[in-house]
Amino acid sequence: MTESLETTTHTTDSGPGGYAAARLRLLQEESRSGPPRRTALADLTDRWLAALLTGGAETAGIARGAALVAVGGYGRGELSPRSDLDVLLLHDGSADRSALAALADHIWYPVWDMGLALDHSVRTPDEARGTAAEDLKVQLGLLDARHIAGDAALTADLRTTVLADWRAQAPRRLPELHALCQERAERHGELQFLLEPDLKEARGGLRDATALRAIAASWLADAPREGLDDARRRLLDARDALHLSTGRATDRLALQEQDQVAGALGLLDADALLRQIYESARLISYASDVTWREVERVLRGRSAARPRLRALLGGRGGRGGAGSGADAGERSPLAEGVVEQDGEVVLARAARPDRDPVLPLRAAAAAAQAGLPLSLHAVRRLTAAARPLPVPWPPEAREQLITLLGAGESTVGVWEALEAEGLITRLLPDWERVRCRPQRNPVHRWTVDRHLVETAVRASALSRRVGRPDLLLVAALLHDIGKGWPGDHSVAGETIARDVAARIGFDRADVAVLATLVRHHLLLVETATRRDLDDPATVRSVAEAVGSVTTLELLHALTEADALATGPAAWSAWRGSLVTDLVKRVSAVLAGEPADDWSTPQQTTAEQERLAVEAWRTGGPVLALHARSESLPPGETGLLTDVTEGPPEEGSTGPEPIGVELLIAVPDQPGVLATAAGVLALHRLTVRAADLRAVELPSELDAAEAAGAAGGVLLLSWRVAAEYGSLPQAARLRNDLLRALDGSLDIVARLAEREAAYRKYPRRRGVHAPPPRVTVAPGSSQLATVIEVRAQDAPGLLHRIGRALEHAGVAVRSAHVSTLGANAVDAFYVTDDAGAPLKPMHAAEVAQQVEAALTSTPGA
Repeated sequence: MTESLETTTHTTDSGPGGYAAARLRLLQEESRSGPPRRTALADLTDRWLAALLTGGAETAGIARGAALVAVGGYGRGELSPRSDLDVLLLHDGSADRSALAALADHIWYPVWDMGLALDHSVRTPDEARGTAAEDLKVQLGLLDARHIAGDAALTADLRTTVLADWRAQAPRRLPELHALCQERAERHGELQFLLEPDLKEARGGLRDATALRAIAASWLADAPREGLDDARRRLLDARDALHLSTGRATDRLALQEQDQVAGALGLLDADALLRQIYESARLISYASDVTWREVERVLRGRSAARPRLRALLGGRGGRGGAGSGADAGERSPLAEGVVEQDGEVVLARAARPDRDPVLPLRAAAAAAQAGLPLSLHAVRRLTAAARPLPVPWPPEAREQLITLLGAGESTVGVWEALEAEGLITRLLPDWERVRCRPQRNPVHRWTVDRHLVETAVRASALSRRVGRPDLLLVAALLHDIGKGWPGDHSVAGETIARDVAARIGFDRADVAVLATLVRHHLLLVETATRRDLDDPATVRSVAEAVGSVTTLELLHALTEADALATGPAAWSAWRGSLVTDLVKRVSAVLAGEPADDWSTPQQTTAEQERLAVEAWRTGGPVLALHARSESLPPGETGLLTDVTEGPPEEGSTGPEPIGVELLIAVPDQPGVLATAAGVLALHRLTVRAADLRAVELPSELDAAEAAGAAGGVLLLSWRVAAEYGSLPQAARLRNDLLRALDGSLDIVARLAEREAAYRKYPRRRGVHAPPPRVTVAPGSSQLATVIEVRAQDAPGLLHRIGRALEHAGVAVRSAHVSTLGANAVDAFYVTDDAGAPLKPMHAAEVAQQVEAALTSTPGA
């Protein structure tokens, strides 16, 4: 039965002004938020649009045969403060086009006048079905169609036919939907790991939650329901708060908005907000994985059933009959109590999780080793029935955990299944503090817990390099476990690691090794990139901390696995070469060999000697550029063209470049480090490492030449990379360096001009960088004082540090530069005029002067 358009709900807010005022009052009500506010906003909008439909129908002369339908998020009643209005004007085709156009204009224009985003269409039911058949997104929107006003029968008929079409076409449309979800995930990333996530489009976001509703509507499969509605609600609440705080229709939770959004939701801070969002996204992602596997299983079963059905109908005992061959229900044993069935790992019929406390770890290890997912039913049965493990764990439980961690990439999915049902925190209670914990450092690509699992995955590939792979894998899993506690996470982690290692059954000696690995998991990379490896104090300090060759071997592999699991900026062939060099030196000391004496002059290569002689004879700087690669021994270089002619061809197996080495020999004079760094900054070269030392001139020089060489020659060895574009020519670098040294090129002014030019353009909004920090590293060297600088990386930073050290009146023996994402951590070995370490008071003053110079405006 059709409904007259005149009988639609009346509202006192029919005019735009009345609706706007009512809408504003609703959004400002602090007592009403979340689902009640979204529902109230949808109801208010329904009444307004219904009144517009009624008035428009009267004007256009349309008595019946038209309906206003909400689709998409509006159809679900999920209106956020700045959401689009997705509306369909449905008609039966009886009205003429001009009348329909007038009716549509009467509805759409007031919406546009309000400044609301509108996604609208005017269609008959057949046209709506046809468009849905061609456009998957339209069909998904129609699955949530909800009647607003007008002819209710039209809306009901459309919903019935759209749902019938969807269920009939599900075997074809669901794979299309799955591909759409995967493409969106690749484009927007995973919500549960992003520092600035898109709440709607990223994997695990609102789009995926909507896709799960669509799958359920197909009747082919259904998502795990536990917690799913709450996860969706939390994401919608965050989006509401984001809309209200920004006043914009945005779904991206930018860094600068997070504290305000957290406050609006009653959360402690931005980290608490992100953790809540990550937990919700993780639940939706896991539900999506489980549901899509079920869809694939059902579709695969239908495909396999068709030939069997045809054979049965063909009769005469065809080979495809029910009693022939293997079927989808066949079970293959994987471990005690664990079998494979239909592409998943399930529990055997005879399994007794209530009597077998090791069964959860055994099932997980079997699944990871087989590269198969754990079935949802199996995980939930284990969660509900499994007995807690005794403390300490029995040897089998420990071995199964190590087997799980050593399975490689397949460990991740199995671990996520256990974590989704709370089994991980039951096995390892300390895991709760790191679960879904965000990492604000942009170098990190994962949350703390996922980073730990990824480190174990990376460590599994390095297990052949160590004598105790079990300790390596467990250390990888625990190395950042202290990040959930206050203070230095390495110190806190050492204590936690001791407790966990003892709980899972390691003996006292192994517990001590694991505690050392966790306490010093950053030692090698920080020392290699920030300390002078030619200083015997550096090597001895690492040897004392590590204690044994076996522990050093494990720490080396853990360092690489940790960095590889962090992100691209945390590891490179260059960093790997520095760490390997440090490990070789420490190994020699642990084996009883003496550390190199820094007071002994370093051996000068033939090329360095040639450059030094030429620099002294010409009285100016001499430069050489070379590529270094892993396959070349120390001191030998390849040609510059190895790295400047573009990337290697596909399939190339040539050595990987670890940086471009720039050698500069220059007659000794004040300010060389700062001047050279400034020239490199002008040419947009990023400095990865720097070393400065005096070079002895060869004894073959005649007496006159030797007499003139009293001033000596400095050799600067840099590892550089082009900020963008190609490397500059050595001749241009030499020319600018020569001009800078003689004062005709004002480096300070040029860098200040560039900084001022940058400030003219609006930069990407974000949190302000913390101020620089300059400290004295006590006990790092017996022959020099180590000044450590931590600051936001910026063009000319090394130049400014060099100038500050020059003004402080200290000599720089060497510099060690490390850049991690946007952060620079640089160490400078400095001495006084006599070549001795600085007195403590003097060192503190120098550190203060450098920090003050970095805090001031560049060029001031």
